[in-house]
Amino acid sequence: MTDTGHTERSCGQSCRWGGTGGRSGTRQAPASAPTPRRPQPSRTRHAPASTPLHPGAWWLWALSLGTAATRTTNPLLLTLLIATSAYVVATCRQNAPWSRSYNTFLKLALAVIALRFAFAVLLGSPIPGTHTVVTLPEVPLPDWAQGIRLGGRVHAEALVFAFYDGLRLATLLICVGAANSLANPTRLLKCLPGALYEMGVAVVVALTFAPNLIADVQRLRAARRLRGRPDRGFKGLLQVALPVLEGALERSVALAAAMDARGYGRTADVPPAVRRTTSALTLGGLLGVCAGTYGVLTAEGGTYGLPVLLLGLTAALVGLRLGGRRAVRTRYRPDPWDLRAWLVTGSGVAVTALMFLAEAENPAALEPSVIPLTAPTLPLWPAAAILLALLPAFVAPAKASPKPSPKPTKEPS
Repeated sequence: MTDTGHTERSCGQSCRWGGTGGRSGTRQAPASAPTPRRPQPSRTRHAPASTPLHPGAWWLWALSLGTAATRTTNPLLLTLLIATSAYVVATCRQNAPWSRSYNTFLKLALAVIALRFAFAVLLGSPIPGTHTVVTLPEVPLPDWAQGIRLGGRVHAEALVFAFYDGLRLATLLICVGAANSLANPTRLLKCLPGALYEMGVAVVVALTFAPNLIADVQRLRAARRLRGRPDRGFKGLLQVALPVLEGALERSVALAAAMDARGYGRTADVPPAVRRTTSALTLGGLLGVCAGTYGVLTAEGGTYGLPVLLLGLTAALVGLRLGGRRAVRTRYRPDPWDLRAWLVTGSGVAVTALMFLAEAENPAALEPSVIPLTAPTLPLWPAAAILLALLPAFVAPAKASPKPSPKPTKEPS
């Protein structure tokens, strides 16, 4: 019995390790662990988008186009400037809420032209004319209001002059609208020099206050409608105003505490002589920029306008550079001023310089005559100079958002 039991136990052990059905009778080594494979990069991952253009380059480009618009009243050249800015905006602006302001500026420009027409028709124009379009009933005015009239004859020359003048102002507004649509305002404020960082913080707070205020009003009005309470009229306004102001005050206190915790307001120790020099240079430079800009934009100040503007700009930049030493702060991921920014800025400055040269050589082509009334002509090389402003559309176009790859569908078994 002992031998039989021992035989059965040995047979069971051999069957457990070797088994039957062609398996080996020896004990097999356990299978080795599989070697971990390196994670393969996803083929649907898109390359990172390029760095966006510096917002200061967009503003310099747009302001250069606006300066070029002030040097001409030719409607063909002004229309070409508007078309150029519209094409660059349509090509380069990003898909963001702040980039949708261009249409608003277009409507504002049309309103300016209509208002200029209304003033020319109702209040008269200093431009005399011989071609009467319509005669309105004239309102007699006292002697102390000489030079002003209400109604009377409306001449074609006055209407054409009003259209030229209004179109120039409208082009300026459209160029500013192009800058607002292309440059990110938050990134632009981040690029302010160190001497103006307090101003940048105040502007950021102001920009964030209005949207939050509107959102609070809409939220409270919706809550009052759900509770069956009136949300319109003077009574509803009073009952909504107090919670809104309370929420705005709480946000202001929280923002002030967060800014104080992050070190806003700290200044470095600067000698008093440096502070006085900085203040004098900054203030004098800004006054020089204002006087020089006035001289550039008017015909009387053509001799002194540009030198005073350059001198004031230099003094202001030196003052801001010295004032930046008082600000103890760092920038997180500053926007680089790369080759594209130089090309965009250079294209706008080139348009302005060529328009100044064209005005000096052939002023009659840039300012068509109103008396006698003549049709405007398109000067060739000033028009070709304006086309240089299309360079940003090829240098810094907006990147299209990548579309997600379609998910593979399972085939039916």
